[in-house]
Amino acid sequence: MNTTPMPLDHALPRRDALLAVGALAAVAAAVHAQPTILPARDGQPKPSPSLGGWDDAAGVFVLPPLPYDKSALEPFIDAQTMEIHHGRHHKAYVDGANKAIKALRDIREGGDAGLIKHWSRELSFHGCGHMNHTLFWNMMAPAGKGGGGQPGGALAVAIDRDFGSFEKFVAHFKGAAAQVEGGGWAWLVAEPLSKRLQIIQQEKQQDLMLTGAKPILGIDVWEHAYYLKYQNKRSDYVTAWMNVVNWKFCEGVYGV
Repeated sequence: MNTTPMPLDHALPRRDALLAVGALAAVAAAVHAQPTILPARDGQPKPSPSLGGWDDAAGVFVLPPLPYDKSALEPFIDAQTMEIHHGRHHKAYVDGANKAIKALRDIREGGDAGLIKHWSRELSFHGCGHMNHTLFWNMMAPAGKGGGGQPGGALAVAIDRDFGSFEKFVAHFKGAAAQVEGGGWAWLVAEPLSKRLQIIQQEKQQDLMLTGAKPILGIDVWEHAYYLKYQNKRSDYVTAWMNVVNWKFCEGVYGV
């Protein structure tokens, strides 16, 4: 795949690139930007976290480093899976998104306009794959060191309100994750019209995401996320994964 950085004067503007990849882009734009003060749900300003994932000077997506060592999520997520998942699969999404952005730029400069549909789909798939994973690494933390347990604050209140209890939420979320058809994700999202939390299944990287929904917590259930350790026992992986959920990060995303 072509990973050559685009010259800054020809690069797709950052906002346009993020908007092009769909509903997840709005959240990713907020959380991977350089730290800034944003209004929180309670009206008090709070900093948004910086996740990386975009090189503003070069005008390209980049692979952010893991926020912990690749072995830090053991025994629930093994080091080899983390190395392959991050270094190969996530990198492929970064490369694919940059290739699509370049191809669409070339079309605007006189290329084959009949390929716009193809490259737009490529940008959606790879761009969302990049953003999903950039969030995913930060939605996990080593067990007992930020990972596991239960959320607090406004997110805990919202989960009780919208699912009845944390235990009922967990059962629903695990069931949704285990039953995603093929490869994809399960997400806890904040739905903007009702202002309520929902659990949705997302096929591939982007299909079925509610328009405008803000992802709060997501689990990757493509086989590459768990097969080395759990083989075809996806439910076992999902159960184990709950031990490394970084609820503090999720609370911060919900509060932005």
